[in-house]
Amino acid sequence: MTVLVTGATGNVGRHVVAGLLAADVPVRAMTRTPERATLPAGVEVVRGDLADPSSLDAALAGVDRAFLFPLPGTAEEFTARAAKAGVRRIVVLSSIAAEYAAGDYSGDHHSVVERAVEASGLEWTHVRPGEFMTNLLSWWAPTIRAENAVRAPFGAARSAPVHEADIADVALTALLEEGHAGRAYAFAGPESLSKHEQVRVLGEVLGRHIGFEELTVPAARELWLGQGMPAEAVDWLLQDPVDVPVGPTCERVTGRPARTFAQWVADHRADF
Repeated sequence: MTVLVTGATGNVGRHVVAGLLAADVPVRAMTRTPERATLPAGVEVVRGDLADPSSLDAALAGVDRAFLFPLPGTAEEFTARAAKAGVRRIVVLSSIAAEYAAGDYSGDHHSVVERAVEASGLEWTHVRPGEFMTNLLSWWAPTIRAENAVRAPFGAARSAPVHEADIADVALTALLEEGHAGRAYAFAGPESLSKHEQVRVLGEVLGRHIGFEELTVPAARELWLGQGMPAEAVDWLLQDPVDVPVGPTCERVTGRPARTFAQWVADHRADF
C-alpha cells in the first residue's frame, strides 16, 4: 500500500507524511518544488501540482490511498485521474465551513472538493477541522517577533482552534484504518478561548508580556488587504463573530486527547 500526500509540505501535510512514515507505510509526497521539500529520509518525494492535472499521473501511479489538499478548480480532474490510476480511498482536507449554507466563502471552496470526491465512486472521508491554530503564524507571529504585540479585531469573540497535528491524526486514522468511509468528521479544539485569552497564553508560554490592540473592522480590513489577502476572504473573516463553543474534538476519531493551545504555542516557540 502506497499513500500519496498532496500538499505534503503544508502545515497539515507534513504531519501526515511523518505519521505515515512512523507507521511504516510507504508514503509518496507530492510538491511543486521537491528540491525545497526538506522532508524526512525514507519519503518518496515527487513533483506534481494540483493546479496542473497533467502533472498528476506519475504521482498517482501505483497509489492505493490519497490525502487530498482542497483545490476546487481541479478536484474533478484529480479524482478522475486517481480512479483511473487505481486509487481506492481519498481523504479530503476540508473545513467545518463545508457544513455552512451555500454562499459562504470558505464553505463553497471546500464543498466543491467534497462533492467531486463523493461523485468519484471511490471510498472517501472528509476531515473538517474548525479554525487552525497555525493561522496565527501569519496573522500574529510577525508583530510578536518585532514588537511583542498583537493587533486584531473582535478581541472578546471566542473560538476553539485546532492544532494541525490533531487534524493530521484524524486524516491518518481515516487513511490507515477501516470503518471511516463515507464519514465527514467535523471537530474543534479542546478549549474555547477569546483572542484576549490566546494572547495571555502566548505570553505565559513564551515567558514575556505580549500586548493586545483591538482593531476596528475598517482598520483590520485595510491591514489585511494591504497584506495581499483576497477581498472575499477579508469580508468572510470580518463577518459579525459568533462565539464558537467546544464541540466534538479529534479524540472521538483517534481515541487520543486533543492538543491544547498552550501545547501548540510550545511546539511553535521558535516561530514567535
